[in-house]
Amino acid sequence: MDRLADYNIRRIIFAILVVTWMVVIFSFSARPGEESENQSIKAGMAVCHIFVPGFDNMSEEQQIHMAQTIDHPVRKTAHAMEYALLAGLVLGAVTAVVINIKYVAISAFIAILYAATDELHQLFVPGRSGRVTDVLIDGCGAVIGTLIIMGISRVIARIRHNKKSGI
Repeated sequence: MDRLADYNIRRIIFAILVVTWMVVIFSFSARPGEESENQSIKAGMAVCHIFVPGFDNMSEEQQIHMAQTIDHPVRKTAHAMEYALLAGLVLGAVTAVVINIKYVAISAFIAILYAATDELHQLFVPGRSGRVTDVLIDGCGAVIGTLIIMGISRVIARIRHNKKSGI
């Protein structure tokens, strides 16, 4: 009985994290286009500072141009990662004991459905647009994220099984 109670508490915690992360995604999507773009350029500059040798020696104009150049891939990668995280949190909320493909599919579906509603929401935000391609990118992130978690959980289960068996 205690083990079942532990699983239920874990699932409740994950459900709270899911709702919290959905609010975070919604708040980013509610930012007007210009504000979102400026934030994205700042993030691009931070990425460049870390990964581009000699970035600090470039002129400010060159730095901005470099940040604008990587803006699109950085944004799309962030989209995929935020929905990988959402789907992973949903997976924690819906999984009873063992992660299987059914829970992966349910989790990815919920994340993709939320991605679609988020893109719909962006149609009503000044300077933003809803894109089917963004839903596809978000969906790929959700599927890949849940599959990675399922793979990791299977490796952990196999290691635990081998330790119990003395292998």
